[in-house]
Formats: sequence, structure tokens, C-alpha cells
Amino acid sequence: MEVSAQQRHELQQVLLSKFSGRDDLASLLEKYLHLNLDEVVSSASYEGVVSQLIDFLDHRGQIGDLFYALDTTSLNDPQIQALQRSLFPSALTLRRTPRTAHGFVEPLLVGGDALPLHMVLVPGGTFLMGSSDDEPERKEDEGPQHEVTVPPFFMGRYPVTQAQWRVVAAMSQVKRELHPDPSRFKGDNRPVEQVSWYDAVEVCARLSAHTSRQYRLPSEAEWEYACRAGTITPFYFGNTLTTEVANYKGNSTYADGPEGEYRAETTPVDHFGIANAFGLCDTHGNVNEWCQDHWHDSYAGAPTDGSAWIEGGNPDKRILRGGSWYDLPRYCQSAHRYPYVPDYLSYFLGFRVVCSAPRALHLPTG
Repeated sequence: MEVSAQQRHELQQVLLSKFSGRDDLASLLEKYLHLNLDEVVSSASYEGVVSQLIDFLDHRGQIGDLFYALDTTSLNDPQIQALQRSLFPSALTLRRTPRTAHGFVEPLLVGGDALPLHMVLVPGGTFLMGSSDDEPERKEDEGPQHEVTVPPFFMGRYPVTQAQWRVVAAMSQVKRELHPDPSRFKGDNRPVEQVSWYDAVEVCARLSAHTSRQYRLPSEAEWEYACRAGTITPFYFGNTLTTEVANYKGNSTYADGPEGEYRAETTPVDHFGIANAFGLCDTHGNVNEWCQDHWHDSYAGAPTDGSAWIEGGNPDKRILRGGSWYDLPRYCQSAHRYPYVPDYLSYFLGFRVVCSAPRALHLPTG
């Protein structure tokens, strides 16, 4: 993408008006783009710094990354959104390289080798859970929107892979047996699928026994908070979805998004090389992900502390999040939720694991 002279001028004015000085701009770049401002610009004046930064990012094809950071820190700013639409008509601002995230690596031993389970720190915070009344193709069970305060926790960077599953399936049984190779679409780095909610809970129990850390499925609130990563749009990418960034039924469209490729199978985790602001990959599409909670057909009376809602509701149905390769794009929205019986098996069902931060924070990070 080549930035025109007019767009360059408008972007420069946005940066000059939104950031009071060099230090504020440097903090944004360090947090979201992992760039040291002093290493990429040399001008003494702030206006010169901004101009050189735009040149640097444009040359490296990272203007989109800059807008990702701006959109995350200045949600619904009309000036930023107007310029973003001018530069990115598809309304998708993408981070093509997964950001460096804080966390740790859980080594799953295979013979003498360690297969890594990457756990990412999801910082605590407050967010608006559910979809707004005017969000395209929303469902009533995605409301009412409500504030939830989520404590920090660790979450798998990716859905559990088939290679990771095989290691855990060989561990000592806790409550139930696990099929060593249940997936329809084979591949070590593809997400495991055709696993029930009970199977996913058993994996968490085995990991807990093996590591002495309490692994579990995410609560529904934790899952949505982690997926959104500070965004309020239907997808963390923006207002629509394309098959260049996610694996779903691409011959269908959402809002003004284009038709794309329908792959009709899973893809390796992080196939697209994209992470959200927390460093999580594959939260939209590929495989649906099990959550802890009982099914409730609305959020009336839902917990506001990020915990799983396992009181009342329908305990015979659990919740799926994220959509899959098999699903229409509207089922991949950040707020979309769907009930399934917990013993159901299908080639579009997977999961990822979480563990609480206070205990895990005593581990070496990596």
C-alpha cells in the first residue's frame, strides 16, 4: 500500500494532535509495534519525528499496524476511523506478525524433547460483554450488554493442537479415556477436533496433575474479553471479516466484506500469521472453542467478575465460541455464542486452555 501525499499529511496531523509529545508516541510504538522510536527516527523536532516515522512505517508496510494501535487506544475516534477507511477500504487493520506477548511456555515432554504449550498473559480489565443492538446480524442471546471486570489469567496462544493432544492423551487418566487421534483433518499443527466438552475438561485435569498448575477451560467472559483484546467491533480485526485473515465459510459474507475462499477444512494454528493485541491467534474461525459455562439464553443476571456462570441455566448444554471453518462469518463474531450438548463430537469443535495468573506468575516467563 502506498500512502498518498494527502493521506500522509492527514496521518501526520492525527499523530500530532493525539499524542502530546515524543514520549507518548514512543510508548504507543513500544507497546503495540515493539519499536524503539529512537532507533527509527533522528529528527530533533516532534513534527520531524512524526514525518520520519510515517516514512519508516510506510516503507516497511506497517501503516496498518499503526492503525491497529490507534484503533485500540482511541476507540470510535471519528478522525482516526475516517482516515482508516480511506487507507483501508475493507475496514480491516491487521497485524501480520504475532506480537511479542508476556507469558510462559509449558513444556510437554515427548521422549527426550519438549513440545511447547505457549501460554499468553491476558491482563485484567473491564470490558463491555455482548453485542450492541445495532451490530449487524446480532442475536438476542448476545445481550443485554453489561460491564464485566476480568482478573488477569493465562490463555493458550492457539487452540490445542493435535501434537499436544497426543502427548496429553498418553498421560495418566484422571476420569475418562481419551482417543489418541480423534481429528478428521490430520496435521500435528492443526487444531485437534472431534472432542467433546468432557474430553476438553479431561485434558485440563491431566495437565493440572502433570504440572501442578490448575488448567481449565475459559469462562465465557474470559473468552470474549481475550478475543476482543480491547476492541468493540464485531471482530477484533474491525467491522467485517475476510478469508485472508480467518478460516470460515468464505463463500458467505458479513456486512460489506467480500466473498473469499471456502477451505472446507481446518488450517494449522496461526496459518495467517496474525495475533490480536493480547497476542492470541485463531480466535475467529478454524474451530469452535468450548467454554465452562452452562447455557443461559440471555445475560440477565450474569456474573460481572469474569467467572464461569454455572448456576442455573441449562447444565445439559455448554457454550461454544469463535466459529469455525464450517461456519458463516456471523458465527465468528466476538460476541457470538452457541449452545451444544457437552458430549457432542464434530470436526468443527476444539478448545484452548487457561490457568489463573497468580499461581502461574511464579513461573519463569518466556
